[in-house]
Amino acid sequence: MSLKLYLLRHGETAYSRTGGYCGDLDPELTENGEKMALAFADAHRAISWDAVFVSPMKRTIATATPLCRAIAVEMQFRDGLRELRYGKWEGLTNEFVKENYSDDYLRWLTEPAWNPPTGGETAVQLASRASLVVAEIQEKYPSGNVLIVSHKATIRVILCGLLGIDMGRYRDRIDVPAASLSIVQFGPLGPMLKVLGDRSFMDADLRSQSGT
Repeated sequence: MSLKLYLLRHGETAYSRTGGYCGDLDPELTENGEKMALAFADAHRAISWDAVFVSPMKRTIATATPLCRAIAVEMQFRDGLRELRYGKWEGLTNEFVKENYSDDYLRWLTEPAWNPPTGGETAVQLASRASLVVAEIQEKYPSGNVLIVSHKATIRVILCGLLGIDMGRYRDRIDVPAASLSIVQFGPLGPMLKVLGDRSFMDADLRSQSGT
């Protein structure tokens, strides 16, 4: 049996609902976000989990909590799984950023691998820290099922790194809505993407949430 890596984005927050920039900010889950976390736990508790690695933020901890309680597995917190740091854009809307940080915004849109949000972090910097966590998991758990509970940009960047996708295209090639699950299976030929952005474990009402 090889390693199967599950990547779960946290449930809905006020910022994921509105599309505001949220990296270092630490909002709670919304009521819908809590329901998403419970739905994930109910659907996946029967899996034989070897470990759960979690970004140390309120929204990711709250998303992982129902499953960890159900299976009696402790979370392993890693700063490398935190969200992209948006610097001066934290808490702002996309429209405000476009108007007030237009030069940085255009550079970031064009090449986010090397151009950060104003005062923030590049995708390359994010990849450097997140890849260390993935490498740790591969070393400690060469087989079995491991869950990562993290954030939108972080999961996209991890997937780009594993699948050989240009890091500068992480925003254009991969979509991971709120509380969606992606799965990568490690085999003799390397990582294979098995599932991307799945929310089928939720009921129709929750799936209808935009969850940007």
